[in-house]
Amino acid sequence: MASPSTKRFTNICVFGGTNYGNYREFVDAASHLGKVLAERKIHLVYGGGNLGLMGCVSRDARDGGSQVLGIVPKPMAAIDIIGKTNDEKLAVLGMPERLTARLHHADAFIALPGILGAITHP
Repeated sequence: MASPSTKRFTNICVFGGTNYGNYREFVDAASHLGKVLAERKIHLVYGGGNLGLMGCVSRDARDGGSQVLGIVPKPMAAIDIIGKTNDEKLAVLGMPERLTARLHHADAFIALPGILGAITHP
């Protein structure tokens, strides 16, 4: 009998809000996720910035030793509305290219609260 697949994810893209939301549990979960990614030596791919839940994930992943890739649209980077990226930054033309690049650089995906704006914003 064949053994089940043992594919190991090395790059996980996390979608989430640049706001903390109304529940401390969201912040705790985002911080814990960043720490777990680092412990398991999984690289984080995200939309860039250091605000809100995504800031928690990216800081804790980076501080734990994970490689962190923030994919940022040039217009957003130019007006600095998402804060600084917490490690390596890839600048893309706009929001559609941002989503495509995130999909291209990841093996798996995790959605946190606040995801809808990150995916559907024109």
